[in-house]
Amino acid sequence: MSNYKSVLSAVASLAASAMLIRSITNEFIPYEVIDFFNSGLHNLCRKFSTQLTVVIEEFQGISRNQVFEAAEAYLGTKATLSAQRVKASKSENDKNLSFGVDRGDEVNDEFEGVRLRWKFVCRQAESSPRRHHDMNASLRSEIRYYVVSFPKKHKQKIFGSYLPYVMERAKAIKQENAAVKLHTIDYGGYWKVPGVTFSHPMTFETLAIDAELKREVVNDLNRFVKGKEFYKRTGKAWKRGYLLYGPPGTGKSSLIAAMAYHLNYDIYDLDLTAARDNNELKNLILSMSNRSILVIEDIDCTINLHNREEDGEAVTNGDNKVTLSGLLNIIDGLWSCCGEERIIVFTTNHKERLDPALLRPGRMDMHIHLSYCNFSAFEQLTFNYHGISQHKLFQQIEGLLREVQVTPAEIAGELIKISDTREGLEDIVKFMHNKKMLLAKTQIDQNNIEDHEFGEEKSRDKI
Repeated sequence: MSNYKSVLSAVASLAASAMLIRSITNEFIPYEVIDFFNSGLHNLCRKFSTQLTVVIEEFQGISRNQVFEAAEAYLGTKATLSAQRVKASKSENDKNLSFGVDRGDEVNDEFEGVRLRWKFVCRQAESSPRRHHDMNASLRSEIRYYVVSFPKKHKQKIFGSYLPYVMERAKAIKQENAAVKLHTIDYGGYWKVPGVTFSHPMTFETLAIDAELKREVVNDLNRFVKGKEFYKRTGKAWKRGYLLYGPPGTGKSSLIAAMAYHLNYDIYDLDLTAARDNNELKNLILSMSNRSILVIEDIDCTINLHNREEDGEAVTNGDNKVTLSGLLNIIDGLWSCCGEERIIVFTTNHKERLDPALLRPGRMDMHIHLSYCNFSAFEQLTFNYHGISQHKLFQQIEGLLREVQVTPAEIAGELIKISDTREGLEDIVKFMHNKKMLLAKTQIDQNNIEDHEFGEEKSRDKI
């Protein structure tokens, strides 16, 4: 017991002596000398170390460091795998929860066989500016930075491949988690910022159009988003145009919503009447973000873009001076290269009214005809509304759809009325039979009118 007390007494005496020496050192030895000694010791240790450490500070001067922001997003996907403490967050602009490394915690990563260790460091900013050459840092209450360590021999790989990979992955992570925004034009010819969160419920899983056409559109979109190197190699602007045409109620707006959700692209809804002239139109399109969809709905109805073969250059409407040639130059001229990964969508109920110059490949690359409801679209609608995929009346309905022109919107309007799915589809059959009878009556009336007009014409010829 006495030996134990002696040991404790010796330890306490040693600790007191160390504190006294430290106090005397701080009092009589200048800070610069101590700093020089510590720095030399640190450099000596670093010289013989096999590890290299990279410090990624939050700020670069007064601007946020993009590498820090990339590390923050990238490590969030790794934190749940190896970190001891994980931060969870979500803003209204995010679709899903975001995760991050908590202060002082570490995350392990591996890249092409190289093991890396990340640590997130937060500490209080020291008040003395002589210890911080960055005056902006001394004004902040907290200094935050990431430290990543790895074997020195892999320095070239980490600097040349890994860190650029982290930047690219972070960019993709942010884009995938960002909520789709809908942008409209504000007064003064600018897009409203930051846009409205797009909450349209339509996706390709629920979109009621022809099943084969749906597959073609999805495959085309997938090829587009993966085509960066192709567009670069062929010298083409990384953009693609889609013309959606067909009768009202056939799903043009729903298809645009499904495209936006599939690509996770923002939508810029452009009303041509809101742009005063070609210059303002150009500025609007140039100010769109990359990875976005420009939508011009009912392009044949917004402003007077006449067919040039019939009427010459497009005429103006009142104060609006947007011209057809101006629109063509902006979507497919030199200015179209100022931005990438963009989709342009025109919609119309009357394709024949559009100038052929608008429709050629390079402007509208894919023409998508959204026609009347066929059976595959009907199956999707019945599953969406009532969760049924088989019914005794399906065969009869399929036959009627070949004879009757009915839009998906009309079918949806009837399906929403149904409360009992066992008997409710009989109302759909009655609805289409009535449409068929009305069509037949209309055709008879039209034939009678034509026969009457033909008879009158023959009578005049005799006279």
